[in-house]
Amino acid sequence: MFTGLVQGVARIEQVEPLGVDGGVRLTVNAQGVPGFAAEVGDSIALNGACMTATRVDGSRFSVDVSGESLSKTAGLAAPGEVNVETSMRLGDKLGGHLVSGHVDGIGIVQKMVPVAESWELVVRAPRALGKYLAYKGSITVDGVSLTVNRVDDVANGCDFSLNIIPHTHAVTTLRNLCAGARVNLEIDLIARYVERMQSAPRD
Repeated sequence: MFTGLVQGVARIEQVEPLGVDGGVRLTVNAQGVPGFAAEVGDSIALNGACMTATRVDGSRFSVDVSGESLSKTAGLAAPGEVNVETSMRLGDKLGGHLVSGHVDGIGIVQKMVPVAESWELVVRAPRALGKYLAYKGSITVDGVSLTVNRVDDVANGCDFSLNIIPHTHAVTTLRNLCAGARVNLEIDLIARYVERMQSAPRD
């Protein structure tokens, strides 16, 4: 489990094809992530997608990403910056919201514009995820826990608006987003279970 409070920005330095199912091995440099520490077998979220460390050498680590995972996520197929969060431990402070690291869909950025001292980020989610988005509800975008400010159902999806404060803009990859960018989305766990309870057959 994670909290959606990104520890810092790391960089994918190498993408090595595995040749099995289209998967790859990523070598990630987390030198710039404050307090980063990991061991082989640890769970590490990269842009919100939970991966298992297969090799750790100080601040560098490797993860194997299956072809299936690559097809369901964004930002993991090429060198570049990624948001990093190591899994929470029992007793850790929960400052964001409960995040599983399982990407539910890909969103498309509609706009990222400055508003006063912050930025407004508008993302279009797949229509299937629209029912899980609610005003003042939680959403994870590229591993970052955020609060939904507005929800608009549209013909080909669901647009939701977020306020990105200066701190979040400075310490995450969200600062690099622009219209057309693809982002990983994870819906709130509570919304997932509420929907299941309402739709399950009743005796």
